[in-house]
Amino acid sequence: MSQLPSVKNAQASQHQSHYQARMHRVLEHIDRHLDQPLDLEVLAGVAHFSPYHFHRLFAAWMGERLGDYVRRRRLEAAAFRLFAQAGTPVLEIALSVGFGSAEAFTRAFKDRFAYTPAAWRQYQIDLQRTNSKNNQAVSNNDQVQSYASFHNGVSSSLKQVASMDVKLIHREPVNIAYLRHIGPYGAEVGQFWAEVVSPWMATHNLFARARYGISHDDPSITDPALCRYDAAVELPENSPVPGNALLTSIPGGEYASLHFEGRSTEIGETWAALLRDWLPASGYQIDARPCFEYYSPEACFDPETGIFDCDICIPVIPL
Repeated sequence: MSQLPSVKNAQASQHQSHYQARMHRVLEHIDRHLDQPLDLEVLAGVAHFSPYHFHRLFAAWMGERLGDYVRRRRLEAAAFRLFAQAGTPVLEIALSVGFGSAEAFTRAFKDRFAYTPAAWRQYQIDLQRTNSKNNQAVSNNDQVQSYASFHNGVSSSLKQVASMDVKLIHREPVNIAYLRHIGPYGAEVGQFWAEVVSPWMATHNLFARARYGISHDDPSITDPALCRYDAAVELPENSPVPGNALLTSIPGGEYASLHFEGRSTEIGETWAALLRDWLPASGYQIDARPCFEYYSPEACFDPETGIFDCDICIPVIPL
């Protein structure tokens, strides 16, 4: 007897989720090992696919060749670190993303961004100073915006450093189940939470757990259509993964944390103030761990006013 359509569909969905999880492991491995060789055999092994077929599978799934993707991620990470780690020598940045020499890094960086690494860094520093003086956001039409503008857009009135109650905290590593959105940040992310994430959380009884919003890319560097955002919930150790979600962890360590209470149209302003105003004066710099918004199980949301609260967390190390 042939299988019922519903059974076949369920099996197909299960197979698709398994395939997606294996490919996501590759993307995560790339981001966490940019300073190491990332050749075909290594990445195919991470995904448990045959090296012979993996490059074709990757290109079909991602829409770009494996080598092109790895190169893009190396250069995008470098572009962010040049600004976020302004005191780190260019050669050290180059080595941290897998380039063997400053010369090779400079050629590749200029081909991608039309700036040398040093010129890019200086432009970002000058841009930061200008925006701090003018107390206004960078125009969306500018080619190189600050990372601070990534989340929901920046309003024209940045908060002053003196009024920011930023706490340095130590966070333990946590396991999370997540759903991924690929595309522009801002309104589309809110729609993703409302239409995809909330029903998933309701189905699996997850609303009592801590939640995270993780933006992996800077849309002034990465094509907004390729930007990655993960909506996640915290999972106890050895807990089953709910539904078609994917499993990963958020690294522990020291974070700068700022409590936010307001509307989605205002949170970008707070991100901007934290990264553009507080961070340069703090004696710290961002490292390679992701930034995120942390929503505790007690976090509130008022559907009538749109007001919610969360903690904005950025990973920091001393300058």
